[in-house]
Amino acid sequence: MDVSTELTDRLLRLLSTPQYRPSKPKQIATQLKLDADETKELRRVVKQLVLEGRVVYGSNHLVVPAGAFTGEPDLVRGTFRRAMGGGFGFVRPGDHENENEVAEHLFVPPGSTLGALEGDLVEVRVRPSRKGGEEAVVVEILQRARRQFTGTFRMSGGKPAVLLDGTPYHQPVSVGDVRGLPISDEDKVFVEMVEFPDDRGNGGEAVILERLGSGNNPEIDTLLIMRQYGLPDTFPEKVLNEARQQADAFNDTSVPEHRKDLTGLLTITIDPFDARDFDDAISLQRETDRWRLWVHIADVSSFLPVGSELDEEAKNRATSVYLPDRVVPMIPEIISNHLASLQPDQIRLVKTVEIEMLDDLTITHTEVHNAAIRSDKRLNYEQVDQFLADPQRHVESWGAPICDLLSRMHTLAMKMRKARFKAGSLSLDMPDTKLIFDKAGKVKGAYLVDNTESHQLIEEFMLAGNQAVATWLDDLELNFLHRIHEAPQRRKLRALQIFVRDLGLDVGSVESRFEIQKVLDLVAGTPLEQAVNFAVLKSMNKAVYGPQREGHYALDMQHYCHFTSPIRRYPDLTVHRLVQKLLEGKKTPDDPFPMLLKLGHHCSDMERNAQQAERELIELKLLHFLKKKVGESLEAVISRVFADGIDARCIKLPVDGFLPVTSLPQDNYRFERTSQQLVGFKEGNRFRLGDQLTVRIAKVDLQERQLFVDLVKNHSSRQDAAVKKSAKSTSSKYKTKRKKDRRESKKRRKR
Repeated sequence: MDVSTELTDRLLRLLSTPQYRPSKPKQIATQLKLDADETKELRRVVKQLVLEGRVVYGSNHLVVPAGAFTGEPDLVRGTFRRAMGGGFGFVRPGDHENENEVAEHLFVPPGSTLGALEGDLVEVRVRPSRKGGEEAVVVEILQRARRQFTGTFRMSGGKPAVLLDGTPYHQPVSVGDVRGLPISDEDKVFVEMVEFPDDRGNGGEAVILERLGSGNNPEIDTLLIMRQYGLPDTFPEKVLNEARQQADAFNDTSVPEHRKDLTGLLTITIDPFDARDFDDAISLQRETDRWRLWVHIADVSSFLPVGSELDEEAKNRATSVYLPDRVVPMIPEIISNHLASLQPDQIRLVKTVEIEMLDDLTITHTEVHNAAIRSDKRLNYEQVDQFLADPQRHVESWGAPICDLLSRMHTLAMKMRKARFKAGSLSLDMPDTKLIFDKAGKVKGAYLVDNTESHQLIEEFMLAGNQAVATWLDDLELNFLHRIHEAPQRRKLRALQIFVRDLGLDVGSVESRFEIQKVLDLVAGTPLEQAVNFAVLKSMNKAVYGPQREGHYALDMQHYCHFTSPIRRYPDLTVHRLVQKLLEGKKTPDDPFPMLLKLGHHCSDMERNAQQAERELIELKLLHFLKKKVGESLEAVISRVFADGIDARCIKLPVDGFLPVTSLPQDNYRFERTSQQLVGFKEGNRFRLGDQLTVRIAKVDLQERQLFVDLVKNHSSRQDAAVKKSAKSTSSKYKTKRKKDRRESKKRRKR
């Protein structure tokens, strides 16, 4: 067997394993333990297999097994997406775990879905459509995206059954004998599917795992989402016992001998007003023609021995989950909210990144210490914003040293921020959502948290700390978990360029960050701002964790990792442990590349799971709130475009309303995937990503967890000519206003 044949065999065997994730040839070479010459040959083998149709290139040249591995050329594997109503769906060819894999979506007509649900990995047979083109028929569901569901219990035809939440199944599934369970109609339950319903009339079967409570209890929403996304209620007792042992052993009255004593250094924390744990603090001194910045990060690694029950539980969770009405912590509260939390006036252990930089921000020295601090004051973002608006008003209550420190921090942070954007970093700040609850735990409103200067201040220092640590470790050529944000695919950038040009913005290419930022600046404050921001976000890849040194595109940083939040992120904890080994002088401090690759996948998956849980619970609580407002109008922006309709993101409330194509003005619409729009033949009937709409709440379906809306007006389609003409002048006026506001703000601070 020659080298090429052997490599082909090894590659195909790797690609056929369940553990394989779409990877670049260089990553595959590492997994196969190939030398430099073999890696070159591997690239040639991959290209040949692509030509033969046995392998396909995914996004960014990720190597993905082709549908041809089934042995039948008309069979294709992909991820299923069920349309809202109508009983049909779409399949996106490619590996279902690779969210950046983009291909033409295949239409699956009603009666041909085999009961597939959102996210299922399916195999379809492609056939000619009676209307022209191609359509697909699901022949097998290879892997279910999920098997456990929440639902509503009810007796159906004298037999116990459950109507599943968040599914298109309008008929309840059987749950067998429930004798002995204290359960009543309309109770919420947690079930495991034994047999799924399908298009052929099979009703499905499930088994009840747990009764969650009465469906009338507003607190049940949180429990439903926690069960759906596998979020734990509590820590195992053995984990809590280890945490208690750490608390008993901790001495917070003195600085340990082996640590640098920074308790005399003026130090503050700035966090949200409702924060319970404080994992970062800042000190800053102004010296002759230079700055000295200390970024203090809670030394969680001191309380979580590697391989302990505490460590394994933290690794499994991988991240804390911040739900609207509770936190699911990665580490028990006795550590996260006490031992490791940088509370004021308490001696706390930290890993401190000391950064010395000149006035032009050239970094002359960085060093990481095992240290101890005593925070002098806890501040929240609102307080700091108030201080920046009127510094003198706080001198008496806070004292001159604290106020002087805050002024220095603001001066340096804004200077760093300006330099970062000038160098090519992108400004894609999306506000967080806070729900407002009444005394009964029901949502009575929501608001967006703006990215104010107080947030930006802390952000710049955290970025500096993360970058400094990553640069140090990369210079040592060590393996560790980077925070990776790959550059957008050229195909997506070309689509973005077409979209921007279609809006009438003459910006040339959008191949670089500078050009993308130019587009964002050009539309700031204009009617096109929402449209362009959505389009730019859609063109970006998701940031992930991995040992690959591929940099962070949006931040324009070649060296970057997460180091500053070890209380709530496991990747940060792993970097802290590597730093600790270096400080101890260990000869082989880093972990093997394949082990870190696997851990990076796990942490990325758990981060995505947490984000989805947070987002879905906010939407579910808002759906309860909106159910009382059917018939009212909302302002929205088109956030996703499908062949069967559009998702309209409400501007003031972070929830998507689905607007079916059948509810649009009567016309024959065609779906243009590249430009993300539905286009009719009649003038003005064009609906594209980012268009601003007024919609009316038509229906709130709590079972499918979906808001349905009707169109009142498309504010974008008929104003294109005026917008094209005025975008630049409006942007210029907006920038002038921003400069004027900044000047007035500086005057107020001086006063």
